[in-house]
Amino acid sequence: MRTLYLDAFSGISGDMFLGALLDLGLDFDQLKTELAKLHVHGYELTYEREAKSSIYGTSFDVLVAGGKDHGFVEHPHHHDDHEEHTHQHANGEEHHHHASGEVHHHHDARHLAEIIKLIDDSALSETVKHRAQAIFTEIAQAEAEVHHMPLADVHFHEVGALDSIVDIVGCCVALELMQIDEITSSPLSDGSGFINVAHGQMPVPVPAVMQMRVGSKIPIQQRLDVHTELITPTGMGLVKTLVHEFGPLPETEVPLKVGYGFGKRDTGGFNALRAVLFEKKN
Repeated sequence: MRTLYLDAFSGISGDMFLGALLDLGLDFDQLKTELAKLHVHGYELTYEREAKSSIYGTSFDVLVAGGKDHGFVEHPHHHDDHEEHTHQHANGEEHHHHASGEVHHHHDARHLAEIIKLIDDSALSETVKHRAQAIFTEIAQAEAEVHHMPLADVHFHEVGALDSIVDIVGCCVALELMQIDEITSSPLSDGSGFINVAHGQMPVPVPAVMQMRVGSKIPIQQRLDVHTELITPTGMGLVKTLVHEFGPLPETEVPLKVGYGFGKRDTGGFNALRAVLFEKKN
């Protein structure tokens, strides 16, 4: 049985998770081949092995035409403004939150139901489909609660939807390709204070991450020395859906390999997710 242990001393994002698995030996070409089964286009996967603080690890990214654009589209029915709210995540993820009174012609946005169907109609394995759909649903439910809107009204903006689909499905594909049976994790670390967005400030942990903590026993330690966000909603969705238990590094198991997935922003410290692969002999 193969166990993946996440050492999340600097939080977690989808890009960091995939970077760490690539650093552990995930086959990049196989990842691309599996993701092609989604039949979505307009993105490019990149990765680079590099050193930070003289420690080698892997940076992974999904390049989408139009740039990073994670986030949900809100369509309030009571006003007609056209605002775009953006914030750049500490781990390199940029979120755009749109508010528009026009509710009729949003072919550039995807409902949660559309994303679920896209995954369902793909040629991916049933395990990958189930996991990816569960993660998307978890994140969308949190955003719906935060923005006080029905789940059916939650949209991903088109570019953000594409990036998030590739990120989240890619993580699930990677776990299957590496034949990982279960995931355990350290307590998560997040920053503190506030991040500035176009319409004001957002507290850290960001609201969607805090909402996903409701009803769970996911331990989050706040680092008062980091004044920005370390856990992205995608990262929290992965953890809440896939992590089996939380605790210290296993004391008696022998690690097979250690990998590092780098975040993209300067947090004032070593910004990486460390992943340790263990194999139990039956």
